[in-house]
Amino acid sequence: MREDVRFKNDVGRYRRFFVFLNLFIAMMMILVSGDSYMMLFVGWEGVGLCSFLLIGFWYEMDTLARPSWANSNAAKKAFIANRIGDFGFLIAAFIMFWTFKSFQFDQVFEAAKNIPPGIIVAITLFMLIGVAGKSAQIPLYVWLPDAMAGPTPVSALIHAATMVTAGVYLIARSAPLYSLVPQAQNIVAMTGAVTALFAATIAVGQYDIKKVLAYSTISQLGFMVAAVGMGAYVAGMFHLVTHAFFKALLFLSAGSVILGLERGHHHLAHGHHDKKGKHEEHHEEVFDPGDMRNMGGLRKTMPVTFWLYMIGTLALAGIFPFAGFWSKDEILLDANLHYPTVYWLLTIAAFFTAFYMGRQVWMVFFGEARHEAAAHAEESRPIITAPLMVLAALSLLGGALNLPFEGFHNLTHWLGHTLEEVEGLPLNAQVAGISTILALIAIFVSWLIYGRNPLKAGQPDPLKKPLGFIFT
Repeated sequence: MREDVRFKNDVGRYRRFFVFLNLFIAMMMILVSGDSYMMLFVGWEGVGLCSFLLIGFWYEMDTLARPSWANSNAAKKAFIANRIGDFGFLIAAFIMFWTFKSFQFDQVFEAAKNIPPGIIVAITLFMLIGVAGKSAQIPLYVWLPDAMAGPTPVSALIHAATMVTAGVYLIARSAPLYSLVPQAQNIVAMTGAVTALFAATIAVGQYDIKKVLAYSTISQLGFMVAAVGMGAYVAGMFHLVTHAFFKALLFLSAGSVILGLERGHHHLAHGHHDKKGKHEEHHEEVFDPGDMRNMGGLRKTMPVTFWLYMIGTLALAGIFPFAGFWSKDEILLDANLHYPTVYWLLTIAAFFTAFYMGRQVWMVFFGEARHEAAAHAEESRPIITAPLMVLAALSLLGGALNLPFEGFHNLTHWLGHTLEEVEGLPLNAQVAGISTILALIAIFVSWLIYGRNPLKAGQPDPLKKPLGFIFT
């Protein structure tokens, strides 16, 4: 943590980081604990401001791989994209107050039953614009990949459990409104499904370890938005919770990898004594510790991080019995029952999810080191890996929150106090079997391309030539 937020021994920056971080958490608590849309909006804007402050945290830090203006531009991009979405949310709020004369959840939901459907459609669709901005759905997803400019703990916080899930929470909290207008639900579900597939295909062509996870987050948010759009609120919120476990694990493990490479590069840049006692000097070069093309073979030098990353990968890919298997399959089951088009879009997205995560694991941890920094990478200290072990345990056991068996629908009972008519679904062996087989096939295909013949230093990506301009 300390290495990731301090720059040039600036102690004040270290303190400022935790001020921003705790303000972020406070705003998220306001967002989820308020009893009205007005309080929700206060928290909504608060997390937007804090994300701007944290993404641009290194606004003046210049490196050869990333100039300072790129960090500040990423923060401004996030701020502007979210303001566009917030404009839609504001219009929805204005229509709501003009119609109901109140922002209180209970009063709005009760009065909405006697309001013409056209007004409810307008409110819910303008609300969807806000959701698209905050939860990075098409077309306002563009800010989230650049949000990687912030410190890795910020990436884990923003992409796992707070800001980006606020849009999903808004739709779930507004369930009584959306249930009145099925046409709005259909639009929300299709928006999420298309975003899930679109972002998953982009992740296949990324080289930055954190950008792969960023596009993965956009895709998984698409799963959640599709779920709440279909009215599968339990499945959507279940995936929101389990995704927080394994995506935080993956981002922080990626941070561990980056720190390991930075230490390896630092060791080389400052020279070292070989066995004969000779001093070797290495000229400074443009080196990006987050570029997977500079990695390879890290399972040997960073074994703890490797196994933790594998747990997160299997959970995200939806492999039994990890947490992602239970939550993702509940979404697919509901889609299979009621929205066939959404089901196939999400199933294909799940295939690509397993493929790009397999690709990432083969490129980062297997083969031979493609840069000297990877060969000299060092395992992170226990103070970094210990919290990852907790997240790994949750990524493995988190599915127990809402197992699809009689007597295990804990999340269903909990949400029943807030949402009307929530219902958990039993396990469907056919849907679970298809998704698991496709995930295993995707991992096998990724091995055929990237694992069987690992990339060498300077070798182009095997998919670049056959896919041409499609490959980013």
